[in-house]
Amino acid sequence: MRRSVIAGTGSYLPAKILTNHDLAKMVDTSDEWIVERSGIRQRHIAADGEKTSDLAIAAAHKALAAAGIKGADIDLIVVATATPDQTFPATAARVQAALARPGIPSFDVQAVCSGFVYGLATADNFIKAGQANTVLLIGAEVFSRILDWKDRATCVLFGDGAGAVVLKAADGKGTPADQGVLSTHLHSDGRHHDMLYVDGGPSTTQLAGHIRMKGKEVFRHAVVNLAATVEEALAANALPVSAIDWLVPHQANRRILDSTADKLGLDPSKVVITVDKHANTSAASIPLALDTAVGDGRIKRGDLLLLEAMGGGFTWGSALVRF
Repeated sequence: MRRSVIAGTGSYLPAKILTNHDLAKMVDTSDEWIVERSGIRQRHIAADGEKTSDLAIAAAHKALAAAGIKGADIDLIVVATATPDQTFPATAARVQAALARPGIPSFDVQAVCSGFVYGLATADNFIKAGQANTVLLIGAEVFSRILDWKDRATCVLFGDGAGAVVLKAADGKGTPADQGVLSTHLHSDGRHHDMLYVDGGPSTTQLAGHIRMKGKEVFRHAVVNLAATVEEALAANALPVSAIDWLVPHQANRRILDSTADKLGLDPSKVVITVDKHANTSAASIPLALDTAVGDGRIKRGDLLLLEAMGGGFTWGSALVRF
């Protein structure tokens, strides 16, 4: 059975750090208020003129180096982002040009905070179908450009960053002991559009708009949906919660992470948490957390990883991956 193995990871964070204390000078908030409600202490903010593609390209180079390959070895590029450089062309096209890899398919996936999981499912299915052998998958966001800096309910929650993985085709036996992506599970429910959205777009206001969110409702749905899709992934592979070495979740809110782990009965020490340093970087949050834990040695070859995310739409999903 063809499997999609993570051959390398990489990430990039803009140099500028905006702390909660910095935010308290801009909007009616405080470090205590933000930490209590989200667990966030700081976030990275893209510099003037620094685009989503710039972050994506920087993360891509690091992932390629970690995988020991060059841009010429890639035969598919997928970029998960809700904050593209432009309405079109796709941000992936800029990445492709920067890697000097013309001719291969390159496109964006838009599922907001679930984008990386959606992108992973897409890349995995290209590999399983034999249409790609080496895929560069990136999650990259510059959410600071769509924040209303006067809205303390949202501007304190988000940050900018990018993470990338290189996926390579490998043969497996078709069992949960295989290395690589074991299964992916995707969902959406457009009835909840008004709970988390951006109030702009080309066909509505002709402007990018700002994030609007009903925090309590999003929290309620997130805890239920994320726990359900984690259980779904485990059931699909006939594995117990105890088999998970690391939960690598979308870094939306520390309370959501804690509640999800508690609902699953998962040891909190098995949850990779970066939300305190990165805030919510949407589609970039899972690959950023993954690269952080790989880089510091927590995640090792053979470990079983459970990735999960939920975002505007609503969209949500999970993936079980043996690293």
